Amino acid sequence: MKLIDIIAGARPNFIKVSPIIKRFKEKQKLSNSNLKFRLIHTGQHYDKKMSNDFFNQLKIPKPNINFNVGSGSQAQQTSAIMIAYEKLLLKKPSNLCLVVGDVNSTLACSISAKKLSIPVAHVEAGLRSGDLTMPEEINRILTDSISDLFFTTSSFANENLIRLGVPSKNIFFVGNTMIDTLKENLDNLIEPKIINKLNKKKYLVLTLHRPSNVDDIANLQSILKELSLAAKGLEILFPVHPRTAKILKRIKFMPKNIRFLDPLPYLEFIFIIKNSTAVITDSGGITEETTYLKIPCLTLRDSTERPETIKIGTNELLGSNTNKLNFYLNKIIKGKWKKGKIPHKWDGKSSKRIVDIIEKKI
Repeated sequence: MKLIDIIAGARPNFIKVSPIIKRFKEKQKLSNSNLKFRLIHTGQHYDKKMSNDFFNQLKIPKPNINFNVGSGSQAQQTSAIMIAYEKLLLKKPSNLCLVVGDVNSTLACSISAKKLSIPVAHVEAGLRSGDLTMPEEINRILTDSISDLFFTTSSFANENLIRLGVPSKNIFFVGNTMIDTLKENLDNLIEPKIINKLNKKKYLVLTLHRPSNVDDIANLQSILKELSLAAKGLEILFPVHPRTAKILKRIKFMPKNIRFLDPLPYLEFIFIIKNSTAVITDSGGITEETTYLKIPCLTLRDSTERPETIKIGTNELLGSNTNKLNFYLNKIIKGKWKKGKIPHKWDGKSSKRIVDIIEKKI
């Protein structure tokens, strides 16, 4: 029997591992399968709204192990996860460490596994923004540098890995597991109570959490003010990341058409995205969801690790220049935004491809 460690630590991870776990469980029902998985929650995101709600709604089984590392600096969190995972592997080693995305848990567990000669499989390998001020970019680069199996979401990611010298036989273009989860849950979405309180049926969605947008109070206030004016009377739903909430308390000016919400569970969040006029965000994953749902998306960043959402999908980069908000939102409200297409292999079968490949390779 081959033991696969599935690592999940933060909200985006839960969405990505959910369909992979389901495919593993399907394999386990087959008498000839030799795969067994161990779900490890590092505790990087630990409060109910950022963790438990996602496990419940996505029917993710209770983790076999929870490291409960909690919050801390980049180094504190990464090192705590490394130490906890190393201790586990020394007691009970696995045959493969499967990590997803680009959070601290991804890098930490990859390092601990690799140093104990345990192969690493990276889901969402090859993503590159070129921006080393982003902690996630550093996590991506380092994780890819020590991985053995590379599961990619696009041809752009494939090209990045090939340029780095990764053998093509180790690169597997499987599609996007976030889209697997999205497709599986489109008929189960839950309308949050806030929708019935809106003045109009049309609204915008805003999400912000990156330091470049929220750490500077003057900059954050400018974004909110410019967006409020550019919205042309539309209300803006703003589910607030815990990190951003602390900074918002220090802002005096609060536009009246912005409704601040607690973080929403997955099914409620996708509901407001799916039914919105447009999304303004600094997240990477949300640009993938809006591309699949064909919802206009404006990204408040200077670069993206997901160029397919721009070249194929419905996303556009605004950079840090909020003056562009009015121009772009005006196009969206007038119905003149690009329609976009769904990228190749974003078909709900990515997780099956991953598990099938793992079964053959280990």
